[in-house]
Amino acid sequence: MSTAKQKRELAKLISGLKGVRGSGTELISVYIPAGYALTETSNRLKGEYGQAGNIKSKTTRNNVMAALDKIISYLKTFKQTPKNGLAIFAGNISKDPGKEDIQLFSVEPPLALQVNMYRCDSDFMLDPLIGQGRVKEKYGLVTVDGKDATIAILEGNVTKIVRRLTTTGPSKTTKGGSSAARYQRYVEELIENYYKRIGQAMDETLFSSDIRKVIVGGPGPVKDNFLKMKAFNYQFQILAVLDTGYVDDYGIQELAKKAVDVIAEEKAVKEKKLLERLFAEIGKGSGLAVYGPKDTLAAMGTGKIETLMLSEKLSSKHLKVRCANGDEEEIVVDPDVDRKKIRCPLDHAVEEVLAEKDLFDEVYDRAELKGIEVETISEETTEGKQFLAGFKGIGAILKYR
Repeated sequence: MSTAKQKRELAKLISGLKGVRGSGTELISVYIPAGYALTETSNRLKGEYGQAGNIKSKTTRNNVMAALDKIISYLKTFKQTPKNGLAIFAGNISKDPGKEDIQLFSVEPPLALQVNMYRCDSDFMLDPLIGQGRVKEKYGLVTVDGKDATIAILEGNVTKIVRRLTTTGPSKTTKGGSSAARYQRYVEELIENYYKRIGQAMDETLFSSDIRKVIVGGPGPVKDNFLKMKAFNYQFQILAVLDTGYVDDYGIQELAKKAVDVIAEEKAVKEKKLLERLFAEIGKGSGLAVYGPKDTLAAMGTGKIETLMLSEKLSSKHLKVRCANGDEEEIVVDPDVDRKKIRCPLDHAVEEVLAEKDLFDEVYDRAELKGIEVETISEETTEGKQFLAGFKGIGAILKYR
């Protein structure tokens, strides 16, 4: 499964679990980081099972113990921890407090888990996964001071350090040493070479990974001097320059936390511009934009699409059906529609649903096969809400009519 598809599947799981509430502290979330021994987690859960016997409420006690038993049994099906770790959720998801419906959900996330956690609460702990649940762009993080520099890649809420650099500063001159002017030139050459090494490392680690957007941090003025010298590829887009206390691993984590607002704003601006262009082309009737499932799917078959836009909240279903007249047709319906009332294009009754897929997945998969650029649109902006409500959450800008 591709990483993009993993992320979409994860987003659907998160959406489904967000609304689940326990009648007590009986919903269990377990996070096992990449490389962590499953036996350690199993032993911990067995200990929690023993402690659960002390819970006063009989209903809560039974639900917690049943959920723990389900997780422990599930872990026995694994020989080792999956490559990116494992997240497991179990508990009574019944909306009727008097009924028991113990269910287990699990996922190997698209990016390596970095948290080891057990939690039993009235809701599922989803925060460690939420940052991975969208199809996200990768960003470069660079921290620099006068002695050291660190380069990392940020994807979702996961950072990966890809290069560390250091420089040996000039020692102090002693009496009878180099002249002040010569010494100054020597210092400047050292600094210039240091900055060039950072720029070259950015090319080797970020540019080669098709990352163009970079956030720079560090203490003091060195980061600003580095940017002024422009010793890096001109194709890099510096999104922000932020202060951090360190330039090592801690500095990268500090920069990643501060970068959240920068990235959110950058994504919102990009979405706004795309949607404004889409709305404008539709308004002008230029023939350079389409929206809605039918017209967008038709345009995908012509090779005209420049940019395809899909709302992250797109929930429609794409069905392949057999109609009463014997024809096979493809139709799109809302997820909560009464299936008995679905009609074929020529108003024939639907005799049989031959295949069913989420419209988001269907369109995204087709776009990947055709090499079409896809932009996912959040519902967090006015334009994003308008796109979902008024344009069915799917549309495209065309290269030509």
